[in-house]
Amino acid sequence: MQNITVEELKARMEAGEKLNLIDCREPHEYAEFNIGAKLMPMGMFQHMQLDDIMGLKDEEVIIHCRSGNRSGQACLMLDALGFKNTKNVVGGMLDWQAKFGGQK
Repeated sequence: MQNITVEELKARMEAGEKLNLIDCREPHEYAEFNIGAKLMPMGMFQHMQLDDIMGLKDEEVIIHCRSGNRSGQACLMLDALGFKNTKNVVGGMLDWQAKFGGQK
């Protein structure tokens, strides 16, 4: 697992990069504010319900949550399953909203 800042992520999104971006928050958190990532709540990681992303083992996978804690755990779980390039968004959506407000 590596870390990525919200500034780095936003710049890559604005550049139009195709990103494998996953939000591991709960559905109600996602409904309140999201940046367009694929929603996969932490429970899916804990119960190994990861079929949708197993094909991404050799690709970069960027995971975010509210603060960076759950997404860090999710990255470690994927690393243990053989994912080679996981990135945790440091500070999560709290940092994103503090720096960019509600914009994507």
